[in-house]
Amino acid sequence: MNSRFKKAIEDGEFLITAEVTPPKGGDPHRMLSVSSLLSKRVHAVNITDGSRAVLRMSSLAAAVLLERQGIEPICQLTGRDRNIIALQADLMGAHALGIRNILALTGDPLKAGDHPQARAVFELESVRILKLIELLNQGLDSQGSVLPDGPLDLLKGAAVDPQSKSWSGLESRFNRKVEAGAQFFQSQLITDFDLLEKFMSKIAYGSGRPILAGIFLLKSAKNAHFINRNVPGVEIPQEIIHRLESAKDPLEEGINIAAEQVILAKQICQGVHMMAVKKEELIPEILTRAQIKSLQ
Repeated sequence: MNSRFKKAIEDGEFLITAEVTPPKGGDPHRMLSVSSLLSKRVHAVNITDGSRAVLRMSSLAAAVLLERQGIEPICQLTGRDRNIIALQADLMGAHALGIRNILALTGDPLKAGDHPQARAVFELESVRILKLIELLNQGLDSQGSVLPDGPLDLLKGAAVDPQSKSWSGLESRFNRKVEAGAQFFQSQLITDFDLLEKFMSKIAYGSGRPILAGIFLLKSAKNAHFINRNVPGVEIPQEIIHRLESAKDPLEEGINIAAEQVILAKQICQGVHMMAVKKEELIPEILTRAQIKSLQ
């Protein structure tokens, strides 16, 4: 099975992914519609797995729906809701259904979501999930037993936060993920591009792994203040908030800000991961303003 995303990594292209959330219910129409719109502008569509611990359709099921429409997905998989048996079962199922790109995540804490009374699993965190995928790719299960029906062939991705307050912790965790077999990294929302550049030069340089900077579309100053209050480790600069407050059309200004950030990221790292919650249809315009051409 050909993977445009994997080939782009191998060819050293500037990588573009976009985040899309599965539906909260049984109708995937909007998800498929926006993903189809994005498919000509991004190498892959990243499907979230219970982001912010909010109930949504299975990321695996959503990724399969995209694959059937000819849209390459990156399927997020967290350890929050699955034990080691369920993780292996879902990874085998993903492979059998044609899914080849996995973003291994620990998962957001349940207290942040809409089912705070639910019971978390967290048997494996992201590094151990990466190691598990590596075993499965070698044709072995978590016990070291041979898979009688053949190995998997999954591209492994991981998250990274270049704005982490613990520099030593950031370096240690990044290196552990590289050693565990991560083949690409997707960053958290980036607002400090000096820190991103420092991370690239001091930690990521020489790893041979592409880093995709997280670019978030801010829709208003209210949206920015909400993120500052509720998203750990992220601080939208006052300068950006002032631009949004002063703009006649805050959403239009948000598009301009995101495009400027894509341009900055292109000078520093090998890709961008675009996030535009409930406004994913605006991502092509952001990329156009950043002078990023269509892929086809």
